[in-house]
Amino acid sequence: MSRNQLDTEKLARNVRLRALMMVYRARASHIGSALSICDILAVLYGKVLRFDPRNPAHPLRDRFILSKGHACTALYGTLAEVGFFPISDLDTYGNDHSVFMNHVSHKVPGVEFSTGSLGHGLPFGVGKAVAARLGGDTWRTFVLMSDGELGEGSNWEAFMFAAHHKLETLVAVIDYNKLQSLDTVENTLGIEPLAAKAEAFGWATRSVDGHDHIAIEDALTHLPWIKGKPSLLITHTTKGKGVSFMENSLEWHYKSPSHEQVEQALLELDCA
Repeated sequence: MSRNQLDTEKLARNVRLRALMMVYRARASHIGSALSICDILAVLYGKVLRFDPRNPAHPLRDRFILSKGHACTALYGTLAEVGFFPISDLDTYGNDHSVFMNHVSHKVPGVEFSTGSLGHGLPFGVGKAVAARLGGDTWRTFVLMSDGELGEGSNWEAFMFAAHHKLETLVAVIDYNKLQSLDTVENTLGIEPLAAKAEAFGWATRSVDGHDHIAIEDALTHLPWIKGKPSLLITHTTKGKGVSFMENSLEWHYKSPSHEQVEQALLELDCA
């Protein structure tokens, strides 16, 4: 199964548009958290992951898990853009009886695991990596996590387990936007020195600008970085990336944009 070769800049721009409109129509939240990961998702689905949108359950597919499930609109938008289902299906986001729930749901084609309660994605990903090894399979497992959820002890147990068992097909990506729901990560529960901690736990670690597509692709194209070690990519991002009045603004963790704010955001995204 081969990787895709898509225009990731265009893909990221379109995903931002989809996420913005989903949140606006549903009067939902977490748009800041979604916008910070659009570039990461665009590179993963546009260049790195092996998958077949016509056959979401293909046995040789790479597994992708969005641990920060509250940013589901970015993943839903990405899956629609790369062909897992019609883009028009996104119009049902947040509606009664819709499979497009306000936290990521496995009922959506292409979603491996329902998440929302933080600290579950990496432990599940560890299990998938173990399953691949037991089955003699070569597919990889990628887990996209938030920085705030590193306060969950379940993640550090998973870090230890993965390194101990040399799960080199496991890749964790940290969306390090420095903001949580109510305050900064530093003020809530500091996680620095993050890279040094991960390395002490036995992981190969790199850091990049989480909005630099070339840097992300370069880091994730040749894996594992060190034979016998799981890989952790720390991506330094901006919460609300792409919309000036949402960038680095705590209020957009929960706030839903007004009509006027959506119009301004569309202008900034060059989508009006």
